[in-house]
Amino acid sequence: MTNTGEGLLQVPGSVARPSDYESFPYVERGADFPAIELCDPRHRRSTFAAALDEEQAKRVERLLAENMVISFHDHPQLLPAEPGETFSYLRTRREFTAFAELRRAGLTAVFDNLFGAIGSMTPSGWKWDDLITTLGMRLADLAHQESAVVARTVKDILDAKRNGAVAFIMGTESAGAIENELDRIDVLYGFGIRQMGLVYADSNALGSGQKEPRDAGLTTFGRRAVERMNALGILIDVSHASDQTSMDAIEASSKPIAITHAGARAVWPTPRMKPDDVLKACAERGGVLGIEAAPHTTISKAHTKHTIESVMDHFEYAVELMGVEHVAFGPDAFYGDHVGFHHATSVNLGLAAMIDAGELEYERVSHVDGMENPSENFRNVVGWLVEHGYSDSDIRAVLGGNILRLLKEVWR
Repeated sequence: MTNTGEGLLQVPGSVARPSDYESFPYVERGADFPAIELCDPRHRRSTFAAALDEEQAKRVERLLAENMVISFHDHPQLLPAEPGETFSYLRTRREFTAFAELRRAGLTAVFDNLFGAIGSMTPSGWKWDDLITTLGMRLADLAHQESAVVARTVKDILDAKRNGAVAFIMGTESAGAIENELDRIDVLYGFGIRQMGLVYADSNALGSGQKEPRDAGLTTFGRRAVERMNALGILIDVSHASDQTSMDAIEASSKPIAITHAGARAVWPTPRMKPDDVLKACAERGGVLGIEAAPHTTISKAHTKHTIESVMDHFEYAVELMGVEHVAFGPDAFYGDHVGFHHATSVNLGLAAMIDAGELEYERVSHVDGMENPSENFRNVVGWLVEHGYSDSDIRAVLGGNILRLLKEVWR
């Protein structure tokens, strides 16, 4: 591992492959890694390109340059080329991020849901020490990167856009780590957390997750947690919550809530997707849905091979059902083998159960063509929207305007 002399560290070959904590070298905080250096080039395989003329192509670049581009859910870190080494790598808490790459992708802000907390996860869920340690290490990394800021207010996001930096919004996919201690929500807020998922598939003290065969909804403690999050100014996320927990949270919250990364069950009927009543209730209370793009999730009956086309089938359905002012994108992408990650973590995280299509017939893919990683997602989304005749105002809304409006209402 060498320093390029420009503040960048490069790894010889395609990727560093740690086998355990001790073998992985210490990396200076804030190091900026070119994604191509840490991600096996074989994993950058997308061939999608919108059919645009010269004028439309210039319009895409203008829209990306002029507008807020906010990813409602991503993991902007890089993972090992060997998926089986994911957990040993993440346990080091030495996650690498391609900061310059994210800026070139046009991102203004990204909701970062802390990969390391997943890497330390046991079958019983996130632990408090794991979450706090991972969050602290992440904040230390961001504090040493001049091109990145931690966004705690809407002004921080606006300033990042003006200054050409990428704003990282700290979040967590589950509130399970707080166990039954309500004040831990305040601690997380103090450390910069501004978005929290109530549950991650498995039930916890707050409510039922998507994996449960019997849906008990939001618990009494969960309602108290929702009230505390409202009071502090934390955006509530029900992406992995059960249907009843999602509905209960929408009704219990005094502020709009988010579904940062999911799709429409009417388009692809799996538990990972959200039913119409949840989507409509979210919109009616002012909330926003981020369209998911992790492999084998937002497939559609019209496009059973998962590509940007099936992702956009969910987008168009959601726009028709909820209104364009309530839809955005939370691709849930990273630099690495996402399908391999699902296989490597299925025992610990139950990912296979969440995306299992049951008897539905679909084509297995190695990657989601057009939406494989944060570098390409939003440029391809804008290209698709331009090609399909969407107005500048609608594109501006779904790129980040809707999320910004939501944050102005929820954050204090």
